[in-house]
Amino acid sequence: MLRSNPHLIEINARLWINQLRKKYSEDITLSTIPEEELLKIKHLGFDIIWLMGVWGPSPQSAEIAKKEPELIKIAKEIIPEFSPDKIGASPYSIFEYKLNEDLGFEWEIKALKERLNSLGIGLFLDFVSNHMAKDNPFIKECPECFVSASAEDYAARPDQFFVFETNGEKKNIAYGRDPNFPPWTDTAQLNFFNARAREKMLQFLMDIADMSDGVRCDMVMLTLNDIYEGTWGWLLNKEGLQKPGNEFWAQAIKKVKRKYPKFIFIAEVYWGLEWRFQNMGFDYTYDKIIYDRLRNSDCDNIRGHLRAEKLYQKRSVRFIDNHDEVSSIKSFGREKAFAAAVIMSTIKGLRFYQDAQLDGEIVKVPVQVLDYDCPVDLGARKFYEKLLKIVDHPAFHGGEWNLLEVNRSHPENKSNINILSWSWSQMRTVKIVIVNYSQETSSGIVRTKIKSSEDNTALFEELSGRFISFNSSDIQDGLKMENMPPYSAYILDMEF
Repeated sequence: MLRSNPHLIEINARLWINQLRKKYSEDITLSTIPEEELLKIKHLGFDIIWLMGVWGPSPQSAEIAKKEPELIKIAKEIIPEFSPDKIGASPYSIFEYKLNEDLGFEWEIKALKERLNSLGIGLFLDFVSNHMAKDNPFIKECPECFVSASAEDYAARPDQFFVFETNGEKKNIAYGRDPNFPPWTDTAQLNFFNARAREKMLQFLMDIADMSDGVRCDMVMLTLNDIYEGTWGWLLNKEGLQKPGNEFWAQAIKKVKRKYPKFIFIAEVYWGLEWRFQNMGFDYTYDKIIYDRLRNSDCDNIRGHLRAEKLYQKRSVRFIDNHDEVSSIKSFGREKAFAAAVIMSTIKGLRFYQDAQLDGEIVKVPVQVLDYDCPVDLGARKFYEKLLKIVDHPAFHGGEWNLLEVNRSHPENKSNINILSWSWSQMRTVKIVIVNYSQETSSGIVRTKIKSSEDNTALFEELSGRFISFNSSDIQDGLKMENMPPYSAYILDMEF
């Protein structure tokens, strides 16, 4: 059973195993990962490891990647001794849902799960519902389970299809795609109006649930009936295929949880559809809104988002880094990225971190890169180790969260709008988080009660590890914060 507001770390499986092999000079596989490496993750307070990219790679996807000019350019810039074997298949062009042989034998996934579970850590894996690799074995077994086009439609849009031949018959199979972007040319688009295709994807899900504790589901909104029809209806309707009367995900989650009631579903979802997927049964949904607002918006918009319904917030995935985004230090700027990390780590929801984020990575490493040693920024590493230790406290998980108002400290000083604050209360412990999320020196009065019979009150500030003194007038109407530096953050601890 996960605690409330669990902590998840995304680890790129292929990079991690290759790094460990070099570090220990051994042919390490999933089941032989040294215990000390798992204990490091446990010590940081993580509840979940999402091991990204464990499934069998597509040979055709690898060949396509090795010829992609932009990918090669980036790889040459970040890998000192570049060679084509440093690039492989995209982990989201899945050949089959069996363990990549380079990571070990099939049984080793369960062996790793058992080891992690003994440490109180869950193992989560990937599931891609929208498409598979263009050379996946299932396409030969069931060509009709993939979207195809007539010769006329192929001729009109040749960039959206590839020719697939089986049993002497040629089919024009659609590449997988997001309707807002060009096709993924190493993939084949699954036909979600086909009952057999749905059954196969459900079986894959059941197999994953048998070997892990949860699943991160890629781009789930692409298989929502109305969105899917908007993307592919123009082809499927010509074949007499109509939108199903039920949603794949609502049925699939129900069936998986009937057999595996503790199995956890995380949805990568955008376009304002988060609540809809929570109602279908997803335990957690990506919160791209908070990411965008932390990166580009002001405190009023961030505050507005944090006033959303509490259950929705509790089931939101909070992040500032993942493999799809430019690293937070580069995209936010260093000081702002650390302030954003404090925010995402102390609000309700599943708190999502990427392994390279903890090392201060500034490069967005393509998912096709197989071997890359992330340089460690010791300052970033120290910051995250301290932050993760602080927010591992039970108050941030079992406590009651409250958004706090921040008033002006002086009538003419309006900089209080730059300050975000909230508290966590559990039994005799109160944690107060205060962040000046702006480029300005800012002041304000945080509306919270500080009880003290002394003329001076000292509160322990956990990020700096020092006490901050307040006189009686500073706590009379709330907590008076004067001249907070730009992007500074305080986590104050009060014990009663």
